[in-house]
Amino acid sequence: MYTDKKSILQLASLLRSFGIKRIVLCPGSRNIPIVQTFANIPDFTCYPMTDERSAGFFALGLALHGGTPVAVCCTSGTALLNLHPAVAEAFYQQVPLVIVSADRPAAWIGQMDGQTLPQPGVFGTLVKKSVNLPEVTNEESEWFCNRLINEALLELNHHGKGPVHINVPISEPFFLLPEKELPSARVITRYQGLNIYDKDYQPLIERLNKYQRRMIVVGQMNLIYLFDKKYTKMLYKHFAWFTENISNRTIPGMPIRNMEPLLCSMNNEEQEKMRPELLITYGGHIISKRLKKFLRKHPPMEHWHVSVDGEVVDLFGSLSTIIEMDPFEFLEKIAPMLDSRTPEYPKIWETRSKAIPQASFAYSEMSAIGEVIRHLPVPCSLHLANSSVVRYAQLFDLPEEVEILSNRGTNGIEGSLSTALGYATASDKLNFIFIGDLSFFYDMNALWNSNYGTNIRILLLNNAGGEIFHALPGLELHENARRFVTATHTTSARAWAEDRGFEYLSAHNGNELHTAINAFTQPDVTTHPILLEVFTDKALDIELLKEYYHNLKQK
Repeated sequence: MYTDKKSILQLASLLRSFGIKRIVLCPGSRNIPIVQTFANIPDFTCYPMTDERSAGFFALGLALHGGTPVAVCCTSGTALLNLHPAVAEAFYQQVPLVIVSADRPAAWIGQMDGQTLPQPGVFGTLVKKSVNLPEVTNEESEWFCNRLINEALLELNHHGKGPVHINVPISEPFFLLPEKELPSARVITRYQGLNIYDKDYQPLIERLNKYQRRMIVVGQMNLIYLFDKKYTKMLYKHFAWFTENISNRTIPGMPIRNMEPLLCSMNNEEQEKMRPELLITYGGHIISKRLKKFLRKHPPMEHWHVSVDGEVVDLFGSLSTIIEMDPFEFLEKIAPMLDSRTPEYPKIWETRSKAIPQASFAYSEMSAIGEVIRHLPVPCSLHLANSSVVRYAQLFDLPEEVEILSNRGTNGIEGSLSTALGYATASDKLNFIFIGDLSFFYDMNALWNSNYGTNIRILLLNNAGGEIFHALPGLELHENARRFVTATHTTSARAWAEDRGFEYLSAHNGNELHTAINAFTQPDVTTHPILLEVFTDKALDIELLKEYYHNLKQK
């Protein structure tokens, strides 16, 4: 009945779930498994058309009658190009068409194999979305395939209607029809705002109230948002709130921030018991690898992502609903609609979180970060460079008056210093910059300008190389490769800092660090910017960190 190609089975199932029932089918060999599958689905009405140029416009006419999406399927090669005029017309008329093109495996494109040309993205800006499906070989590629199809079909009526293109590479053999049923494929839905005119609005709230184990995870947010007090209590008590210090003040209450040590202290069975039923996310990137692993291994029944752009962001592999609106507007709108019952789930998380002792280390990179954080004057801005620095900073509590900034869009080490200096130049507060040696020396030319002032304090953590590489589980570096991977060096920033007009401080042990911190964190703007270079042993740093997490697991 149906092909054994899982990408095609996912496509067929999702077309049906999205209510696309009319399909124009063009002849060919590479699209045989698609055609045979579609033709055998009772919910589909299929129309045979030989000429792809005509087929595209025929599908356009079908879609114009009623305004619902119509699919048109063709084989590989120039057959797809013949649909171009109809696709252009659909784009400018804002008609929802789904172009499904069969394709040869990528390895054979451009190798003089028959009916091959680069098909992904062939329609350029004349489609609202173009996706190239993977050939499904494992769970990850099946999730990826499902996500891409959802993304394409959701775009048919997102901010106006229009055509989308789904390209389907198919390897041989492809004439087999062993499957008797279509799979139950995950469907992602999108709400474009919540209002009384949306017929699905009330069921959404009913689903929300059905769940008692509700978790909200807040990613990076470069702003301060203070919730209206009348919403704060009713929101906070209904959810287990998880976030990191890069989210700043964007939560209605005191969230759980020590997620790395907290999750480390729980075994797999304990984590499964604390699995959320409903996960709601807003904001940008999450730093914690343990949180990502926890929510991927113990996925919620539903995951709602709230964002202004309404894009598909499936970080934990369980996205079910996109809510396209300002997250704070969403939270304040749902607050009065929550059941009055106070669930126990948030309290259990809060109790576990409070039982984790504050992180404490002997002299090391971690202790330097922790000590400076404890002495930060408020208010101030704190810039966290990537790699070890931003991760270690999450282990310590920060005052709410400290604004946190970090280049977590792509998590690269380049440009951290330049970004911080650009911000500090326009700021009237003290700006502290925590940065590792590789990040600093990579971007040291940031100091080679005259734009910045004296409100800058740089904490440079120098352990003569890339410490994070030593912490990767299972990584064993041979001596001849170590210097290439970890970029070992014997460089100090002293000469460069003093040449650029910085007051230079340094520390090689706990006593020197304690003395330097008093000058480094003084609340008044000084006559010169300050750079504090802390020298540590990366092997010892890693051992102290491993010992810290090992002790958590023993509790």
